[in-house]
Amino acid sequence: MDAVIEKYLAYNRAWATQKQADFPAYFSTLGEGQHPAALLLGCSDSRVSPSVVIGADLGEVFVHRNIANLVSHSDLNFLSVLQYAVEVLQVKHIIIYGHYGCGGVHAAMQSECSHDLIDNWLGNIKDVMATHRAALNAITDERARFDRLVELNVLTQAHNLRQTSVYRKAMRQGRPPEVHAWVYDFSTGAIKVLAAELLQNTHDVGHKANTLVSKESTT
Repeated sequence: MDAVIEKYLAYNRAWATQKQADFPAYFSTLGEGQHPAALLLGCSDSRVSPSVVIGADLGEVFVHRNIANLVSHSDLNFLSVLQYAVEVLQVKHIIIYGHYGCGGVHAAMQSECSHDLIDNWLGNIKDVMATHRAALNAITDERARFDRLVELNVLTQAHNLRQTSVYRKAMRQGRPPEVHAWVYDFSTGAIKVLAAELLQNTHDVGHKANTLVSKESTT
């Protein structure tokens, strides 16, 4: 067996044995069902595992991950996860969890993409760039512009989530989960909390352009 795979399995055996010893009812309790407090939409990047970063134990967070943590209205996979989380699990919080240095966001910034199928997915981020082109072009430092696009992408996905039929139904029923916009910095290990306010919707060449402003703090 490959050494890497054997390492994973050996860790699992040791972890399961220790958990059983420390908490005899741990696995039987998990088997009774899940009651997570939050749904987390994160990036698939291997460096930003939410269970490690926020210290969530098994059963505490319902997780969906994709390239660049996007809320796409044509993504039936995520929309199904969202519906299950909101309507069945009745989560109280939804976290959009991006990160600086995101490869998907960086790829979308390139004038010429060459990732074939994934280019279609990255088109969602190019839409964010187009909406905020003036603000992004005003940032002369390339790294700072990259970081700001990461933030704007998270804020946009938080807005997109609020426009889904699932979330709008929850609003009509008077029990919408609270939406959080986070950006993780793996160079420091800290999470930045973005507070977004939708200021206005304006029509521009037949489509709505959304202006977002953020008030930022760190945790």
